[in-house]
Amino acid sequence: MDTNPFIGVLLHAIGGLAAASFYIPYKRVKGWAWEVYWLIGGFFSWIAAPWALALIILPQTPDILAAAPAKTLFWTWIFGVIWGVGGLTFGLTMRYLGIALGYAIALGLCAVFGTLVPPIFKGELLSIIGSGSGQMILLGVFICLVGIALSGRAGILKERELTDEQKQESVQEFSFGKGVLVALIAGALSASMAYAFAAGAPIAALSIEHGSPTLWQNLPVLIVALFGGFVSNCIWCVGLAVKNKSIGQYLGQSEGGASAPKVPVMNYLFCALAGVIWYLQFFFYGMGSTQMGDYDFSSWTLHMACIIIFSTLWGIALKEWKGTSKATHLWIGLGLLVLIISTIVIGCGNTLGMSEGH
Repeated sequence: MDTNPFIGVLLHAIGGLAAASFYIPYKRVKGWAWEVYWLIGGFFSWIAAPWALALIILPQTPDILAAAPAKTLFWTWIFGVIWGVGGLTFGLTMRYLGIALGYAIALGLCAVFGTLVPPIFKGELLSIIGSGSGQMILLGVFICLVGIALSGRAGILKERELTDEQKQESVQEFSFGKGVLVALIAGALSASMAYAFAAGAPIAALSIEHGSPTLWQNLPVLIVALFGGFVSNCIWCVGLAVKNKSIGQYLGQSEGGASAPKVPVMNYLFCALAGVIWYLQFFFYGMGSTQMGDYDFSSWTLHMACIIIFSTLWGIALKEWKGTSKATHLWIGLGLLVLIISTIVIGCGNTLGMSEGH
C-alpha cells in the first residue's frame, strides 16, 4: 500500500482545524440549553454526516457492515460509547474553560492515552522502540506533550492574571475547578476513539475487499464508532432535558418557557453546521491515518497537536487571552511552536519508517 506521511500530516491538520472550529457556530445558538443544542448538533455529527458521506463515496457501505464480524462491530461500537461519554464532558470543558484552555488540558491526556495504549495493547511498543523511525516518532510524541504542557502553563497564568469578570467576558460560565475536573475525564475517555479505530481494523479491511480505495477505508468504521457516541450522548442529553424541563426548546420555547417561533430555525441550522464541521475532523483523520504507514498510531498525536494549534489560534481571535501579560502570550507562542515542531518530527519519523521497510 502506497503511503505518504506528509500528505497524512496535511490531512490531520485539516481535521484538526475542523475539530478546533466546530464549537464556533454553537455560540450563535440563542435561547437553548446546552443539552438541547449539543444533541441536535450531535445528530448531524454522529448519524447524518457519517452515513451521508459514506453512501456518497462508498455506496457498498451497507454490504461492508453486513459482512463485518459481530465481535468487531461490538467492540468498535462500545469504544464509541465510551468515547461518547468523553465527548459529553468535552463539551462541558468548553463551557467552563473556553476553547484555548479547554482544548489544551483535555487533549493532553487524550494524546497520551490515545497514542500509546493501542501499540501497547497490540504488543508492538518494544519493536517500535527498537527502530530508528519508531524512536523518532516517540520523540515527536514527547515533543507534542511538551507543547501541550506549555499551552497548559499559559492557561494557568491566564487563570492567575484575570479577574472573574474579565474571564467571563469571553467565557460566560468560566469555572477553573469544574473545567479541570471535566477536562481530565474528557481527555482520558476521549482517547477511546483511537481504540475504536484499532478495533475496527477488520471493517477497514473489508472495505478494501469490497473495492474501497485505501483513502476511504475507514468511513464504515466511523459509522459504527460514532453511533456508539450518539447512544451515550442521546441518553445523557434527553435525561438532562427532562430534568431541566428544556425539551420544549426543540419546538420553539426559550429557556424561560416563552414561545420564540423564529429562533429554532436558525438554531437548527447553526447546530447542523457545527455538527458537520465536527464530523469532518474524523473524516480527515480517517484519511490521514491511511497515509502514515505502519506507525499509524502516531496519527492520534498529530490529531491532538493540530487541534490544539488551531484552537489556540481561535482563542486568540476570540480574545480569550485579552488582558493577559506579555509573558503569558510568550508561553502561548512557545507552545504553538513546539506543537508545530512535533508534527514535523512525527512526519519525518513515518517517512524514515518507509525507507526502513516498515
